[in-house]
Amino acid sequence: MAYFRFQKISNTKKIRYILKVFKNAQFVVFLHGFMSDLEGEKPNALLKFAKKNKISFLAVEYSGHGKSSGKFTNGNISKWSKEVSILIRKHVKKKDFILIGSSMGAWISLNQFKIFKKQIKGFLGIGAAPEFLENLMWKKFNKKMKEETKKKGIYHLQHGDYEYPITYQLIKDGRKNKVLNKIISSNIRVTMMHGEKDNVVPVSYSRKVLKLFPKAKKKLNIIKKGDHSLSSKKWLKIILKELKLFI
Repeated sequence: MAYFRFQKISNTKKIRYILKVFKNAQFVVFLHGFMSDLEGEKPNALLKFAKKNKISFLAVEYSGHGKSSGKFTNGNISKWSKEVSILIRKHVKKKDFILIGSSMGAWISLNQFKIFKKQIKGFLGIGAAPEFLENLMWKKFNKKMKEETKKKGIYHLQHGDYEYPITYQLIKDGRKNKVLNKIISSNIRVTMMHGEKDNVVPVSYSRKVLKLFPKAKKKLNIIKKGDHSLSSKKWLKIILKELKLFI
């Protein structure tokens, strides 16, 4: 993808991102999910949408993901959220923007409201998974798994064809990033999109996010037969149609 760039944010860390800027245009900022990257269908479709509609676009790839530098096992919600805020300050600057958060990206998006609340003019969540580390991982670990994680500092979790290296520092850091107990008083459009057949994150998480926004124009769109990622063409088409309402 021709729009890939790297941002040096420390002596040892470079963050890969996608940037397309139209002068004086509102931004869309996309944040991907856990152990994902910017090579997928979603960021590509969003970039094409932005170009077609002449909207500025930023997508951030967290450290330890994709081709950004760093080890995944050194990362956590605090670090990834900070990386995103650095890139937003650098490239979006003082402009208004719409946040799109996919899965864990919705959690990191909610952290951005602490810094950019006045600039965020809309929030679109896709399979939102705030606080999933504690509720959907740690609480489902049995005693032996928890003991191994604490003793070795890491547990290699098998889920289907994938292996997730879950560090104890990641779990503990997640507890410092609670977002589901903090009301956000923004009067903006907030839409949560969730696959009906999502077997990773329950739709109740999208409902929890909507409850955080008492003043928002809220909507829950449950995609019939949709999975967690909602990355196929037919589901991306629905997502882009929803995004059109924000601009």
